[in-house]
Amino acid sequence: MSIGFITLIALSLLMLFGVTSRIFDRMRMNDRVALLIVGLVFAGGLIPDIPLGNNVSINVGGAIIPIALCVYLFIKAGTTKERVRAIFASLAGGAIVFFAGRLLPNEPETMVFDPIIIYGILAGFTAYLFGRSRRSAFIGGIMGVLLGDLTQGIVSRTQGLNTPIRFGGAGAFDAVILSGIIAVVMAELIGETRERFAKEKTADKYEYDHGEFVPINKSVSVEENDEHKK
Repeated sequence: MSIGFITLIALSLLMLFGVTSRIFDRMRMNDRVALLIVGLVFAGGLIPDIPLGNNVSINVGGAIIPIALCVYLFIKAGTTKERVRAIFASLAGGAIVFFAGRLLPNEPETMVFDPIIIYGILAGFTAYLFGRSRRSAFIGGIMGVLLGDLTQGIVSRTQGLNTPIRFGGAGAFDAVILSGIIAVVMAELIGETRERFAKEKTADKYEYDHGEFVPINKSVSVEENDEHKK
């Protein structure tokens, strides 16, 4: 069983025990919906790639469902700034994956770690750095891997190589899963630290909202501010 499927199983167990409830709540998803999506991704990953013609194919669990989820989160993003960051995170993640593929050895067996794991980690960290919020980081992690594969495929075709382009298929499935989860975990851990810092250091002047410190509106009452924070 690949690392992507193992990660999904581990994530499902954490969800059943309520460990991830806070994260999914902040991504505008309840536990049942999140568990359903994880199940669909797992099942979709077992379905053979769907051929699109010209040696191009797409995987249900590794591309179709993750892309649909990214579109949903993009629409649900709290601010225009968050959407812009999601776009930049996706582009930056795609660039990192593409250049990593060009720099890493062509023979995976010569490497200590599977390059797929490296792609997922790089895309996930890059997505957080550019996305910062949980939603934009997740979008950037997922789309970064897919855009990196697409870019590599296009470059190969321009060089006269009819290499297969498999969106979310084979090893890309693992990289997609890893990148999305790593990006969200980074956003949660660092975001939680920043929130605590905001409460302790700037509680009377600023509040933490959608990944940003924003001034508290002094024209409203304390009760209204407290209600807004809830």
